[in-house]
Amino acid sequence: MATSSVSAILSRIASSSTAFNNNEAGSREALIEHSRALIAALEIPSEFIQRTFWAEPAQSAIIRLAVDVRLFQHLQEAGDAGLTPDALAQKTGVDAVLLSRLARHLVATNLLAFHDGAFHGTRLSNDLAAENFQHSISFCYDASRPSFNIFPKYFEKTEYKSPTLGGTDGPFQEAHKTQLPFFEWLVATPPHLQHFDSFMSAYRAGKVDWHEFYPVTERVIAGFDSSLSDVLLVDVGGGRGHDVATFASHYTSRPGRIILQDREPVIAGVVANDAVLPFEAQTHNFFTPQPIKGARAYFLHSILHDWGDDDGVKILKNLVPALEKGYSRVLLNEIVVNEEKPTLAATNMDMMMLAHFAVRERTEADWRNILAKAGLKVVNIYNYPGVAESLIEAELA
Repeated sequence: MATSSVSAILSRIASSSTAFNNNEAGSREALIEHSRALIAALEIPSEFIQRTFWAEPAQSAIIRLAVDVRLFQHLQEAGDAGLTPDALAQKTGVDAVLLSRLARHLVATNLLAFHDGAFHGTRLSNDLAAENFQHSISFCYDASRPSFNIFPKYFEKTEYKSPTLGGTDGPFQEAHKTQLPFFEWLVATPPHLQHFDSFMSAYRAGKVDWHEFYPVTERVIAGFDSSLSDVLLVDVGGGRGHDVATFASHYTSRPGRIILQDREPVIAGVVANDAVLPFEAQTHNFFTPQPIKGARAYFLHSILHDWGDDDGVKILKNLVPALEKGYSRVLLNEIVVNEEKPTLAATNMDMMMLAHFAVRERTEADWRNILAKAGLKVVNIYNYPGVAESLIEAELA
């Protein structure tokens, strides 16, 4: 890349650094993005190959090993004093020479530090010592990585065609030698389900909620008409209610009722908690007609990305008869892939969906198409700096 291009990236880094120091939204993510662009601009092919196929696979393998021997926890407990190679070897049970070589690679990749004759944890390695991240590492290495490693052979075998939507013949099944769908396999092979649940909790942690960048007051609360329905918001397929719980706590003076919908086993688990819920819980399968008519808003978080277009249209069409034209909103909290400049967060999830579910994340054109087939139209798409998921507002066409 030309020197002028490198200079342009450095200028963007400087600008993002100022924004970061001012705690501007999305500035941290922008700094990471620009830093990756700088590496891509400076690396020569041999460096790229060594990093991609030697350094990074070795790093992830060592990190997975670190989970088993509690490497990060031992360094976290040691604090500022750190641990000498011999002391760390004794605590982990790993041969001192081998351990030094493995840990040295993590120092080279900035995950650990070494000084004054001792290995030291870093902010990142100390965070990774938490149980949910330890489980996440195990899930990503044991369940996901084989699915990605099989891509070349799998797609050669299928003559480079997309796997069957909703089928059980995708890269995941090929890698793990199973005919089970992904979620059924998780249940059948402990502790993968527990590790996946931890991974999902870690994935969502720290993210800005949809109602923090979608103008709820202007677009949902204002204009609420109890004569049409006394329901303000329906969370369709909302799981255990994380989204509606945070929504309810944020909008304490809201009008109308909030309803969480999901399958019977999920709802049973929610109501069995005996806690006072800030919402109502209702059993509903989104492949059947929506029972709540005329609500102000119907919210679906990462529902449609689990399904192909035909099933997605079916889900949306089951909402359509319940909608009040010009009043009811359909709110989709989903990734919208930018075709010209896709973010790594968006393509990461798209590859995850390709490998494990044989479905895809959608572009804006894809979303407009699927909504139109269901008799809906996009009103607006709301984004927030550094957040992968957008909020698509739609209504009856």
